[in-house]
Order: sequence, then C-alpha cells, then structure tokens
Amino acid sequence: MNYRWRTVDIVVASVLAVAFGVVFWAWYLLYEGPAHAFPLPGRAILYGVWLVPAVLGALVIRKPGAAVYTELIAAIVSALLGNSWGWTVIPQGLLEGLGAELVFLALMYRSFSLVTALVAGAGAGVAATVFDAFVWYPGYSWISFRLPYIALAALSSALIAGVGGWALTRALAQTGALDRFPSGRERAAV
Repeated sequence: MNYRWRTVDIVVASVLAVAFGVVFWAWYLLYEGPAHAFPLPGRAILYGVWLVPAVLGALVIRKPGAAVYTELIAAIVSALLGNSWGWTVIPQGLLEGLGAELVFLALMYRSFSLVTALVAGAGAGVAATVFDAFVWYPGYSWISFRLPYIALAALSSALIAGVGGWALTRALAQTGALDRFPSGRERAAV
C-alpha cells in the first residue's frame, strides 16, 4: 500500500475539514443554546458531532495522518469562525484526531470496517473529553462528573463519529465522488 499523500488526498481532506469546520460552528450554536436543556455531564451525549471529521477523513483517505489532518483543519476553521472556547479548540482538535488516528495506526491502516470506525470514534471521544476534564473541569469529581462525562462522550463519539463517519463514507462512495480512493472502489457496481 502506498502511504504517500497525493494532491487529491490533500484537496479532499481539506474540503471535508472546511465543511465540518462550518458544521462545528453551527453545532456550537446548538450546543451552547438549546442543548443547555441537557445538564452536564449528560450533554456529552451530543459530543460526537465534533469528531466526525477525524473518522471520516481516515475512512476516505486511508493514509497515515488523515484523521489528525482533517480534524485539526476543521478545528482551525471552527476557531476562525468563533466560539466561546477560543483557540483552545485547536490543540483539542489535534488530540481528537490523534485519538482516532491511533486506532487506525494500531491496525496498520488495513482495517476500515464499521467496528474500526466505532473504536476510532470512541478513541477520539476519550481524547477530547480527557482534555476537557483537565482544561475545563479541573475541580470536578472524577466519580460523579468526569468519568461519566468521558464515558457518555465516548459512546456518543462511537455512534455519531464512528457509525456516522462510516455511513457518510459509504454514501459518498455510492455517488462516485470517491472513485479515486480505495474507499470509493468498494461500492457496489450498478
């Protein structure tokens, strides 16, 4: 397998990242607005949306660094558009991408199944919320707040980022948009 990035890999990963950076901005408005009806740590069940680009990028590009690149660029776009967390979303985006990337690395970039996507989503969720636990919630109890928060976010991320990223990859492949990628060559012939 050739792990060198082609121009098309960079362009597609960048387009996905910028699109999700805009989604992050819109999701932030919902998360900080109507979602306040869900108290913390329960609101963590909505967390997975912020981790979709890490899983999606890796499933589409299938090369080392794709999860980190896509999630990091999405975080940068999100920071540029504005949110209450400011520039802290950039190092957090790097960690989120690494959380997913480590799963694909452990499997030597050879498995891109639904189960792999689930585990990568959960890994990104754990990385994201461990960051939160130390940066945003340092005084909170590990037992009554931080561990439930991390567990709910990992579940959310497995379902939304993992299953969602896998489903988006399959949907994009069915359109023919991914024909230049191994992920696009897996689609059913019509």
